[in-house]
Amino acid sequence: MSNPQVIGIDFGGTSVKLAVIEGSELLTDVYRIPTQEYDGPDPLIDAIVTKVWEVRQGFPEVAAIGIGVPGAVDTAAGVTYNLTNVKGWSSVPLRDQIREKTGLPTALDNDANCMAYAEFKYGAGQGFKNIVCVTLGTGVGGGLILNGELFRGSQYAAGEIGQMSIDLDGVEGPYGNSGALERYIGNRQIEEMAAGMYRERGVELPADHTPEGLTGLARNGDTVALEVWGRVAKYLGATLMSSIFLLNPDAIVIGGGVAHAGELLFEPLKRNLRDSLTTECVDQLSVMPARFGNTAGMVGCSALAAELI
Repeated sequence: MSNPQVIGIDFGGTSVKLAVIEGSELLTDVYRIPTQEYDGPDPLIDAIVTKVWEVRQGFPEVAAIGIGVPGAVDTAAGVTYNLTNVKGWSSVPLRDQIREKTGLPTALDNDANCMAYAEFKYGAGQGFKNIVCVTLGTGVGGGLILNGELFRGSQYAAGEIGQMSIDLDGVEGPYGNSGALERYIGNRQIEEMAAGMYRERGVELPADHTPEGLTGLARNGDTVALEVWGRVAKYLGATLMSSIFLLNPDAIVIGGGVAHAGELLFEPLKRNLRDSLTTECVDQLSVMPARFGNTAGMVGCSALAAELI
């Protein structure tokens, strides 16, 4: 089967999302299991397994399960080192537990890697061999496709673009890494940046200065909001510039909620990259928004699981 039916499972701090997927097409609604209602891994895993069995009653041809999780994963061993915003998930053999309780081949990977693989296989990255993928939201994540394959690194931790430094004397990151990018352009950090910029210019702070609110303001000509997006593009561009000099990719794919700003982000970003890179690095480089939104993790982990069959 070139496109087998697979159950894609996307872990989140609020809920676990689950759907039956064939290729990039969702064959079911997205089912949600509230993450915080379960105390520890075992009861949540049991709830997931119960839902899997329930879904399989209507889709008996489901042949595998893919799981994407936020945080560090030992992909080879199928073990979660930790899950971002979910307590008690240190050193959990999640892949094997799901496989044993469902009887289905199971793939496990980091959610940003799953997003990158979804875009490579079915999304904006189709046709490219070397891709840097970025997710912009609460934090900043990333995934790498190199020579047509998902690149995970020696300890399966490659692609953490949000932890790259843009200022050696800047805000301390979560691992003592000063100037980590996500400390500047995560959702909350963009709100704080906007508040400071409105205050500096003596302009009343809009009630909605979230990234979504700033997008609407900028599209209506708000000069401070336009400046905010210009600064976000500058920070992101600094990190991407380093990544491009290092990897020489043929595509940059950007997803996540912050990317919904569209050309407010992409236009100054592309301009910054053109002004900062050598001809060899930028002439054939495509910089584009991701195709998939909230389903990226499920589509990507499903594609990885399909390859187990």
